[in-house]
Amino acid sequence: MLTKSVLSDIVEKQRGQRTPKGQIVERQILSGVLRSFGDNRILVLTGIRRCGKSTLLRQIMRKKGGCYVNFEDERFIEFGVQEFEKLNEVLIEVYGEQDVYFFDEIQNIDKFELFVRRLQDDGKKIVITGSNASLLSKEFGTRLTGRYKQFELYPFSFREFLAFRNINPDKSWLHSAGRKTGLIKMFREYERSGGMPEYLENADPEYIKTLYENIIYRDVIARYAIRKQKVVRGLSNILASNMSSRFTYNSLRRSLNLSNAITAKEYVSYLSNSYIFFELLRFDFSIKRQLNMPRKIYAVDPAFRETGLSFTADRGRILENIVFMELKRRGKEAYYFSEKQECDFVIREGGRISEAIQVCFELNGNNRQREIGGLTAAMEKFKLDSGLILTSEQDDEIAAGGGKISVIPVWKWLLGFK
Repeated sequence: MLTKSVLSDIVEKQRGQRTPKGQIVERQILSGVLRSFGDNRILVLTGIRRCGKSTLLRQIMRKKGGCYVNFEDERFIEFGVQEFEKLNEVLIEVYGEQDVYFFDEIQNIDKFELFVRRLQDDGKKIVITGSNASLLSKEFGTRLTGRYKQFELYPFSFREFLAFRNINPDKSWLHSAGRKTGLIKMFREYERSGGMPEYLENADPEYIKTLYENIIYRDVIARYAIRKQKVVRGLSNILASNMSSRFTYNSLRRSLNLSNAITAKEYVSYLSNSYIFFELLRFDFSIKRQLNMPRKIYAVDPAFRETGLSFTADRGRILENIVFMELKRRGKEAYYFSEKQECDFVIREGGRISEAIQVCFELNGNNRQREIGGLTAAMEKFKLDSGLILTSEQDDEIAAGGGKISVIPVWKWLLGFK
């Protein structure tokens, strides 16, 4: 149990840390979060550790005021739900009466949702962060159904990466050979380094290795009390080496010598909850068939290739992974399409497929028929009159059947320059 004096010391110290330090990039989701202050819902910001959630929280506080607690302080280890009222008294003493409460990594406190709901019932606006998707657990969802709005924060997008490097391009840059070449050079760096803010500041491979170990241990092994740690690490290695490729739980079971596929499925879900890997389902109008089909796996950021995992060196698959993560940032409901031929991404809006996207490093004589064929198969299936092929550098337009295929560089698509 923490004394009021210790709680006051923690809150005072954290109050002095509210001002963001270093290069500050305004995140693309900031405006959406600020708009959501117009109602009384709890705002939930989730994402992988060290992707910038705390900095985003401070940016919001700079505009909205309010009081702040970061529950990552090790002194909160013994903190229990019954002590929240004492903490609230301390917050009022330090900040005065406030209408907005910011709670960083509050998932560390068991049954935190009880206190959060009481604050909400008292008319307070609450913003909370967590580094695990289980923050929105069944219990939390049941107690706060309809009372919260979730935002997911990912490592820097390419545009945010450029802003971090103090580069703010517009479409006119496409008409300047020097500036265009500079953007291509920056995209090559983004392919290698990714968008984890602190890694971009220090470029130290040891930082990313330590972060990876921290995520695997704290957000997977410790959180779910997994005894077979080597199996989890082996699974991470398999998924990393098969980035942008298909897998099945049965194939993972065999590779890891597990007794059943259910265990493999659970372990993959734990990694997904930590935001380090993501699954992509194959599209099918039958949900039952969809769930039984092979999935594809993607990693949250290229920087994690520095962990020593066997990440693929195939640049086409790396580009595909970057495109997948951008679709996540844009809130797109994506699937892959596969019948006789495969299309990397189809986008569902409402009850229909509205877009089809193919990704390859280079469209050439060896793969042209396969890449165009997979895209046109999806276009015909879903009655689309246009499709998109994203490549490293090519810019073209192709007539296919009764439709049109645009070929553009990934970096241009990421910036919205079509």
